[in-house]
Amino acid sequence: MNVLKRNAVIVAALYAVTTPLLAQTSLDSLQHLPEVVVTERYGDREIRSSAPMRILLRKSIRNLNALQLSDVVKHFPGVTVKDFGGIGGLKAVSVRSLGASHTAVNYNGFTINDIQTGQIDIGRFALDNVDMISLNSGQSDNIFQPARLFASASVLNIQSAAPQVGPGKKVNGRASLKAGSFGLFNPAVSTNLKLNEKLSASLSGEWLSANGEYPYILHYGEAGRDSSSVEKRENTDVKNLRLEGALFANFSDKSSGNLRTYYYQSERGLPGATILYNTSGFSKQRLRDNTFFTQAHYLNNLSGRWALQANAKYNHGYVYYLDPEFLNAEGKLENRYRQNEFYGSVSALFRALENLSFSASTDVVMNNMSANLPDFAYPTRYTSLSSLAAKYVSDRLLATASLLYTQTSEHVRSGTAADNRHRLSPYSSLTFQPFEAIDFRLRAFYKNIFRLPTFNDLYYSRVGKRDLKPEDTHQFNIGFTYSTSAGERLPLLTMTTDAYFNKINNKIVAYPNRNIFEWSMMNFGSVEIFGVDIALESAFALSSKVKLLAGSSFTFQDSRNKSNPGSPAYNHQLPYTPRFSGSGRAVVETPWLNAAYTLLWSGTRYTSAQNMPENRLSGYADHGISLSKSVEIKHNRIGLSVEALNLGNKNYEIVRNFPMPGRSFRGTISINF
Repeated sequence: MNVLKRNAVIVAALYAVTTPLLAQTSLDSLQHLPEVVVTERYGDREIRSSAPMRILLRKSIRNLNALQLSDVVKHFPGVTVKDFGGIGGLKAVSVRSLGASHTAVNYNGFTINDIQTGQIDIGRFALDNVDMISLNSGQSDNIFQPARLFASASVLNIQSAAPQVGPGKKVNGRASLKAGSFGLFNPAVSTNLKLNEKLSASLSGEWLSANGEYPYILHYGEAGRDSSSVEKRENTDVKNLRLEGALFANFSDKSSGNLRTYYYQSERGLPGATILYNTSGFSKQRLRDNTFFTQAHYLNNLSGRWALQANAKYNHGYVYYLDPEFLNAEGKLENRYRQNEFYGSVSALFRALENLSFSASTDVVMNNMSANLPDFAYPTRYTSLSSLAAKYVSDRLLATASLLYTQTSEHVRSGTAADNRHRLSPYSSLTFQPFEAIDFRLRAFYKNIFRLPTFNDLYYSRVGKRDLKPEDTHQFNIGFTYSTSAGERLPLLTMTTDAYFNKINNKIVAYPNRNIFEWSMMNFGSVEIFGVDIALESAFALSSKVKLLAGSSFTFQDSRNKSNPGSPAYNHQLPYTPRFSGSGRAVVETPWLNAAYTLLWSGTRYTSAQNMPENRLSGYADHGISLSKSVEIKHNRIGLSVEALNLGNKNYEIVRNFPMPGRSFRGTISINF
């Protein structure tokens, strides 16, 4: 067994034993970390990490009463999800108040943010086939990765389950059916196939539909205090289809690869804001989008010192927006957008010493976009990214550093192209264990990164501005991690605490030109963000057969507009950023029944740049519970679960005038065969 395999097995074993909530792991989730060395004693990567990292594996995810990825991400500290309500409502994630475009969403090793908006609706990702979700604030300690993964302020990782077929079997799989309130119908199926000793495959599919017609309380009159009525959300239906296929190959003891294909289509109503008396038939807008991509990955451990990997991807996206009541000559508005991406990457790893590794990566990307808008620019962007990185690991010290060079070339078919850009982006991190016998670590990182203007920022009709500068972001973080065990009764107790300061210059915002009806994009000063994230995880053995798994998080964010000292919004909290927020979860595991409780809460937020009383949005607390049971019948495992969400039936909003659903219920039946 070569060094790489031996190290991966060691780390996998330790991680499976010590990770919070006793979740399972797989070798596949570690295959992208070949620079790991034996001297990394600790399996819990959250504790070892030199930058904040949160991990939830399959078992933990299923205990969160979660239907979509967005439901899981809300439990991570420092995360704000702008949720427009309901199953079909758009959902965008922001980490540490930096904005959704600063968070790269990484699906099985490939970034999937679209070039049009710089972000992606994370509500599209269901969880039936997800094996791991993690969030890196700053950067991962893994230096053997594509250059593109160095190019964001944070990375949200989604890892699908790899094929695992037991001895003597050729096929296994899982089928499930989830149904519940507001017309939810969600069947899913996945299967793993062992084709031969070197080839395996996986197939999965899922359908989700819901009418989304949930009741809410509409407040109206002066400041919403005079009176109210019970209304029902309309035009809230959603229909989603997801299909995935993957082929995995072990070419030899040293080389492996995989090929994945993904298709997603969605059609949904856009219910619009609940404003005053605009309830019945107010909004009839529709949104339809399709995404297809295929991606390939190849890994070769050339020797004990050298490793090479290559990645390639093609992505096509289509968006159709319809407003059947738009006041123009046609009496409707129909917008169609198409975008394509061609991506390639090559990375090399050199293990110079037992404790010291270096890597180099080069990525090339071509993005283009078309639309049926008049005088559309039809932009094309060519991007090259090159990174150099180093990592040092000893028993008590882990240090990483990287330097990213980004170069872009802009081209348009109509009008003037935006400026070409080139930038250097440094990063460094350190974690140190001061006491040999205590698993207590200090950590710190600094990162300077930038966000390029999106195609919407630059080229959207009458709004985009060609001379926009990139947003420049400085990230500083200092914190500590602690882990201990007090025997069989308390096998695990961990705590992570981080304080951070972020500064954004040349913030890109939409701003009115001559009146409130005519807006354009512009670079508007700076933002300063100070915050603290705290997370606790624990496991208790209440008896020989009963376990209690618990976790909680707390976030403080002071996010200030520092753009213009003369502005009425100067030094005010950023919109939709609560100063205080948090989450909690607890799971009781018994041989007879598992019970789980979840909590999400948020303090007061403001809906606009000026923190005036009329712009204040009240805080909320959302409680959920679930009961689950699994039994084995004729070598097949049958699972049953029921969930109750928003137990308090609270009428609250995450985005103003987009009410969240009240109390609701879901049930799931599944079979593993």
